[in-house]
Amino acid sequence: MRVVLASPAMRLPFIRRILLLGASLLASMAVCSAELEVIIEPSKRALRENVENYIGSLGDRDEQELLRYSRIAQQQAEKALQALGYYHGQFDSEVSGGESPRLTLRIQPGEPVRLRDITLRVEGPAAELSRFRVPRKVLNSGDVLNHGRYEEVKQQILNQASRHGFFDGRFERQRLAIDPAVNAADVELVFVSGPRYALGEVRFEGDSPFDPDLLARMVPFDAGTPYDSELVAELTQAMQSSGYFEGVRVDANPANAQQQRIPVAVQLTTREPRTLGIGLGFSTDVGPRMRFDFLRHWVNAKGHSYGLETELSAPRQNIGLWYDVPLDPPLTDKLRYAGGYQFEQLADSDSESRLLTVGPEWHRKLPSGWQRVWALKWRHEQYQLGDDSGVSTLLMPGVAYSYLRSDNRIDPSRGYRLEFELAAAKEGLLSDADLIHANTTIKGLITLAGRHRFLGRVQVGGNWTNEYTNVPPSLRYFAGGDQSVRGYDYQSLSPTNSDGDKVGGRYQLAVSAEYQYALTDKWRVASFIDQGNAFNSLELPSLKSSVGLGVRWVSPVGPIRIDLAHPLDDEGGVRLHFSMGPEL
Repeated sequence: MRVVLASPAMRLPFIRRILLLGASLLASMAVCSAELEVIIEPSKRALRENVENYIGSLGDRDEQELLRYSRIAQQQAEKALQALGYYHGQFDSEVSGGESPRLTLRIQPGEPVRLRDITLRVEGPAAELSRFRVPRKVLNSGDVLNHGRYEEVKQQILNQASRHGFFDGRFERQRLAIDPAVNAADVELVFVSGPRYALGEVRFEGDSPFDPDLLARMVPFDAGTPYDSELVAELTQAMQSSGYFEGVRVDANPANAQQQRIPVAVQLTTREPRTLGIGLGFSTDVGPRMRFDFLRHWVNAKGHSYGLETELSAPRQNIGLWYDVPLDPPLTDKLRYAGGYQFEQLADSDSESRLLTVGPEWHRKLPSGWQRVWALKWRHEQYQLGDDSGVSTLLMPGVAYSYLRSDNRIDPSRGYRLEFELAAAKEGLLSDADLIHANTTIKGLITLAGRHRFLGRVQVGGNWTNEYTNVPPSLRYFAGGDQSVRGYDYQSLSPTNSDGDKVGGRYQLAVSAEYQYALTDKWRVASFIDQGNAFNSLELPSLKSSVGLGVRWVSPVGPIRIDLAHPLDDEGGVRLHFSMGPEL
């Protein structure tokens, strides 16, 4: 078999074709787009930008094409000036050739047309509706005429009419009279709203297995309520947040209205009833930890649900069970039957607690926005504190209030959280001690100038009892750790017994002040000071203090915090703290 290698002479035609093709491409790339230069005298940036936008790109026109196009460009520039109220413009154009042809427009805009008489009125039922906001401050007598603002006012009125259900509304008069001779313009806009439509009956469609009564109690309005697009959006949100559905589509089309009453159709797609979750985490308080969650989103047609939660870490292992019964309204109010078991190794290796709890909880969201939980908990705890051991049984009715206000639940820039908790037990009523147990937590956050963040936290807790030795460890107070006083070990701040074992205090106080500086949207540096302790006397306590520096990275589940804290009142070096989650 012969193999013939191509000689240079044989390859030359192919190479020549490649070179010619490359030269052609380079030549086409060398053709530069024509340039536009707009000069306004006196200089007005808004006018210049509007002229440039009206004319747009000049493409790859050469000098001759630019000469022919210059007249069209002047006409476009004239329209651009008139759109902003300048009707006396004088134009001069110049074309220069070369590698980058240029069209230069020199413009003297002249005196502008100003608004004179303005009539802006809404008639009909919409005029009596306080939420129907007429944009009266957009057009003001004496302002330079701006056609865009005139159209903006019209569109805002139409948008308001559409939102509030005035679908038959129309402009009875809409007039913009311009007199360039005297540089004046008059505006007359009269909108007649017509009747306001109402929301009709809500009809549910799809494969929903739930009682019609349960679905009806999720609807945030009654049939006959005046139309508001926000109510339709709330209905969509309510169905999505119920946890029962993976697909929700709400149809409230005014075209289907009869006698100004709009039927509402909700198409539902039910989600899978079960969810399993496994998670791994770490904090310097408890070290590595694992979570397992099981949730049955719905059990029956009434929307009941139940779940199981477990957490495993070196010092603490717990399991919790709960069963929820929706109340009215079902999205915010529920009756929960809950129980759980927790084993915890306390501040010292010789101290531990085994706690069993069971009892109902009534969750309700108040009209003010506060979350309230009434509870009746039976608590049985076996514990060992150093060389002491005991068994505690308490039946504790209690109430908890919480309120969160923030601009973002995951990573807020401002807001605050308030939490108050109170529970009590009476000796002889399934309890072996008289006890009042109370906790308060206040957190606040504010951001200044976009980058400077200031956080504050106050935690106060106390036990009032005639026999403190009968208070179990789970209700005593231990300070120190990621969420208390950084710089000190977890649960290391506590009163001690005669053997030096940490046995927990009657009261707790912890305060923190933190400053953060945002380097980027995701990264921040922080400095902080913490103070706090657990103690047995209401006299001025001896607080432990620490200072530190940290870094924050904003993850999808909230900021991840890494801190280096130094205790000021005890011997010891710098302690590393790692935690994550929203800051409020």
